[in-house]
Amino acid sequence: MSLRVFVVAGETSGDFLAARLLRALGRTHGPLTLEGVGGSDLQTLGLETLFPMEELSLMGIQEVLPHIPRLLRRIGQTADAARTMAPDLVLTVDAPAFTLRVLRRLRGLDVPKVHYVAPQAWAWRPGRAARLAEIVDRLLLVLPFEPAFFDAYGAPGVYVGHPIVEQVPALPTFTQRQRPGPSPVLCLLPGSREGEIRRHLPVLRGAVGRLAAMRPGLTCVLPTPPRRAAQVRALTEDWPTPLAIVAEPSERFDAYARSTIALAASGTVGLELALARLPTVILYRTSWLTAAVVRRLVRVPYASLVNLVADRPVLPELLQEGCTADGIAAAATTLLDGEAAWSAQVTALDDVAHVLGSGEVAPSERAAAAVAELLAEPCVERTARPL
Repeated sequence: MSLRVFVVAGETSGDFLAARLLRALGRTHGPLTLEGVGGSDLQTLGLETLFPMEELSLMGIQEVLPHIPRLLRRIGQTADAARTMAPDLVLTVDAPAFTLRVLRRLRGLDVPKVHYVAPQAWAWRPGRAARLAEIVDRLLLVLPFEPAFFDAYGAPGVYVGHPIVEQVPALPTFTQRQRPGPSPVLCLLPGSREGEIRRHLPVLRGAVGRLAAMRPGLTCVLPTPPRRAAQVRALTEDWPTPLAIVAEPSERFDAYARSTIALAASGTVGLELALARLPTVILYRTSWLTAAVVRRLVRVPYASLVNLVADRPVLPELLQEGCTADGIAAAATTLLDGEAAWSAQVTALDDVAHVLGSGEVAPSERAAAAVAELLAEPCVERTARPL
């Protein structure tokens, strides 16, 4: 008999992680029957998504507020579908604002429940960590400092390693990166969400214009998800330098390889750049309301995951009011013109890359092993408090 899995992934990265884990689980447990919510990667495994996963790819208070009624309906629809399926396993991946609310509604469903990629309770609202223990049977943790944090709150976590190491090839260009020649290439990463691209591209254009005025040979490459390529092209028609837009996901690694530095929106892509040993300036700008709320709640000293893993400011961070064309250009100039600064960041990124390294067993295999171990245990029903 096939293993019946109800899976919920809320965005592209979660779709990829869920598919990798389930492929590994299928190699030990045989055929899988999937229901739930996901994107193209899960659909290749046979999932017929309840609704387009892209409906959940929202970030920021002002982005989310208009969609709250629809999101609440989707939460109820998803939980009802899980109960109807009566699966052997419920797997939710990231997107905690949605997935954890689904899990809360499933607290009476007596099947193992796994959440992959814990919410960043170590950054803000740490009380969520204790409440996770009431709705989840196993957390699959991806950052090396997370086990100690979640253990302190009694949350049942297992460190499986960061799956990003399975996405970034260990190219010689990365592991033995050499400073390029006199014509610099900027790798621009404004984000993968529509709002991020809309907010960041104008300020990146200003920074690139300032840098190009002093470096006539400057060129830019901009990797972007295929679904955002049209938006990016429309917003970069008057770009001040030659610009190559890379919409094929696998080709972004070639873009990293030929780049001198990156200007990147804060997010998981920072870990990709660390594995590519590409010196980077981190930037981020959001709505004033979201920024005001985050500043009151955040508990960590850095926005970049690279800096959090390193526990020091390896990458310069230009956030909100500091995310200006002048500021970005100045930080980029330090790396472009200062050989010592560029080399020091490469060395620091190499250290971070080794911390994130996959070792002998890939993270998806370790995640699947943790799920298999859970499936062999009796499920304990929990009573959940609000998240």
